[in-house]
Amino acid sequence: MRISDLQMKKIINITSGKNIGNIVDVNVLEDGRIESFVIDSSKSFFSFNKDSENIVLWNDIDKIGEDVILVRKG
Repeated sequence: MRISDLQMKKIINITSGKNIGNIVDVNVLEDGRIESFVIDSSKSFFSFNKDSENIVLWNDIDKIGEDVILVRKG
């Protein structure tokens, strides 16, 4: 699977059922493992708030499906 394939999927919080946002970047460890995804959670195209980025740790991912990535975030 390519990173570009993951960027096309919706990120859904299992706990709340809400769409968290889209993957905009990936943090990779020196050994090549994915550490986390950087998520742009801006709700609007006109939002200019740079503080709306979140991090989803690889360990928070519950399942990667065909159309969505399910995560557990408190």
